[in-house]
This record gives sequence, C-alpha cells and structure tokens, in this order.
Amino acid sequence: MKISLIIPTYNRDNLIENTLLSALNQTIKVDEIIVVDDGSTDNTKQILKQYDIKYIFQENKGVSSARNTGIKEAKNEWICFLDSDDIWEEQKIEKQIVFHTQNSHILFSHTDELWRFNEKIIKQKKHQLKPSGNCFKQNIPNTLIGASTVMCHRSVFDDVGVFDEDLAACEDYDLWLRILLKYELGLIDEKLITKTAGHSGQLSFETPLMDSFRVKALLKHLESKHKDEIKQELIKRCDILINGAIKHQNMELKSHYIDLKASL
Repeated sequence: MKISLIIPTYNRDNLIENTLLSALNQTIKVDEIIVVDDGSTDNTKQILKQYDIKYIFQENKGVSSARNTGIKEAKNEWICFLDSDDIWEEQKIEKQIVFHTQNSHILFSHTDELWRFNEKIIKQKKHQLKPSGNCFKQNIPNTLIGASTVMCHRSVFDDVGVFDEDLAACEDYDLWLRILLKYELGLIDEKLITKTAGHSGQLSFETPLMDSFRVKALLKHLESKHKDEIKQELIKRCDILINGAIKHQNMELKSHYIDLKASL
C-alpha cells in the first residue's frame, strides 16, 4: 500500500511540529507527507523547512480547500489526513495497513481516538462510540469519524467527490455522509490518535451557526433511501436555529428556517 498523508494547517506554529513528528515517527512510514499551509502568517514555514516533506503554501481559503489541494497533489492510491493540532500514535499507520490488507474490500476506515480538552482526558459517551459497517444512519445526528483517523482509497473521492469548499464548517460531516451512503466503514478499535481541543483557532469553537452548515450537508440527502431519518434530523436542526434566531432577535434567519422546516 502506497500512502499519502495530508496535513492542512493555518497559524499553528506552536503545534504543527509535534503533529508532523508523530507522522514521521510511525513504525511504518507513509510514502508522502504533504503539508498545505492555508495562508499562515506565523513561523509555520520556517519550522517546516527543515523536514523532508512537500510544503504547499496557498492563500487562505479554509480547511476544505487545503485538504482538497492535498488530495489533488497526492501521488498515491491511499490517503490519510492529520489535523495540525492532533497527534498520531506510533502504530497508527501500521495497524491500518494490516486492517486493509486483511479486508481488501473495505476502502474507507477510521480508528478510535483519545480526546484531550485543556490537558484533561474526556471520556466518550455511549452515543459517541465509533461505528463500523454500513453506518450512514448512525452518523446523521453527528459525525462519529475524526478526520485525523481516516484512511481512504482515492477511488472513493473519484466517486463521491471531495470536501465541499462552500462549507465553512461541518465539511468533514458532509463528506463522510456522502461516502457512507455508498461505502462500508472499517474500524480499528484502538485509540490511535490524540485529538486536542480547548485552544484558539478551532472551527467548532469559532464558527457561528454551526448547525446551518449541518443543514446544508443534510439537504444533499433528501432524496436518498434514508430520507425519513434525514427529514427528522433537519427538523431538529431547524428548531435549534429558529430558537437561536429568536434569542438573538434575528427575524430574517428565523423566517428562513421556519420556511425550510415547512417545506420538508
């Protein structure tokens, strides 16, 4: 298996080196590491220039664009992602290679992950446990797949497309749903990455109206065989957005989601 790793980053010169080292120190190394710098204005470039990687600098366009740039530039048939605030355990790639070698029909897999928030370990709840198999419905309420855990065959992207650059957030949720609609998900049931949270620059903390992007992703599946479950989730998300609009006295937003809910 030939593997390309894509690391998108933006102004994380305090984190990127440890992230990169966790990839370089794998028991089985990936064949190509592509760091896509999405317009950083800090010391990211100076830190990375000492390493034997492919460094691409682009004007700031968002994480979806950065990942898509990496996919386009990747030379290999298998692709992994690693966010620049996450850390791989040293056997992550080795164990995923073993899994795909033993399950050659599976083209998309993920692993369990350790969650660390402000240096504290967060225990995952039952509804957050990692799924496997044909699990589109399980991922409708929230994505249960961490981008840094994923290994995916290029043919999957050729089939369903890449990250939606019109989504400022929930871009991974959107893509994983499109993949899971057609493909089985493999799971390596071990915590092979550490996902960090609680620092600045995280989309989940700094993007307003997160549920509006989730709604846009869900609307793509209204005609799928899971349309009943999709409608149910859309109604739930519309209610959240309507209540938020009322709270902030945004009558235009309130009207938009009332109309959308009525059309479902």
